[in-house]
Amino acid sequence: MTNAYPQPRRALVTGASTGIGADTVRLLRSRGWNVVATARREERLDALAVETGCEPFAADLTVDDDVARLVEFATSRPGPPLSALVNVAGGALGMDSIAEADLARWQAMYDRNVLATLRVTKAVLPHFRARGGGDLVFISSTAGHDTYPGGGGYVAAKHAERVIPRTLRMELVGEPIRVIDIAPGMVRTPEFSLNRLGSQDAADAVYAGVAEPLVGADVAEAIAWTLELPRHVNVDSLVVRPVAQATNTLVART
Repeated sequence: MTNAYPQPRRALVTGASTGIGADTVRLLRSRGWNVVATARREERLDALAVETGCEPFAADLTVDDDVARLVEFATSRPGPPLSALVNVAGGALGMDSIAEADLARWQAMYDRNVLATLRVTKAVLPHFRARGGGDLVFISSTAGHDTYPGGGGYVAAKHAERVIPRTLRMELVGEPIRVIDIAPGMVRTPEFSLNRLGSQDAADAVYAGVAEPLVGADVAEAIAWTLELPRHVNVDSLVVRPVAQATNTLVART
């Protein structure tokens, strides 16, 4: 295909210690990509590197110096230059109502979902411009399209995160940089609902009776598909839900 990107390519995947991020690393590596995998938990990254052959780099994306070191590492590896950033890192904390909002949790969600994504994107963008192109992928959420009771903090953060690719798409028009927003619905991963709700029983209840919620590998497939399309094709926004889920709150359960 004449308008396909040359292979191999190198991607930087954030949030790679678990869930969607880890599954994205696995899939891209299986398709011949070079992958720099980052997250805070170094031991998880090291295990993923042994499993997949990815290049691990532990970093806290809420810290400017960590992001600068990460991007320097990702853009200075021997072999193919960095050509894709996949922003997966984020997460939800709690189910606070607006009236009883825990401001520290709201702040943490904003820092992790919005400002961390902004830091890495801002740091990578000059390298893409210098090399003549690249792909910026944002894993937002259907929470960025609607809201639900108890979801205000996470929903607010995901609405804000979604504005980054929507704005970038306009600001970068005419440049050879693709800006892709993928919004998953219900995804059963080992830690998302556990971290949010604080107990395994509460996390399991989120998916109780749902025949087939998405898993991280399903979202990874969507990511790889958008990245491997011909380079003149930009998937501006892609919503991915399980068949059992119609909206954020309407889910078929047995």
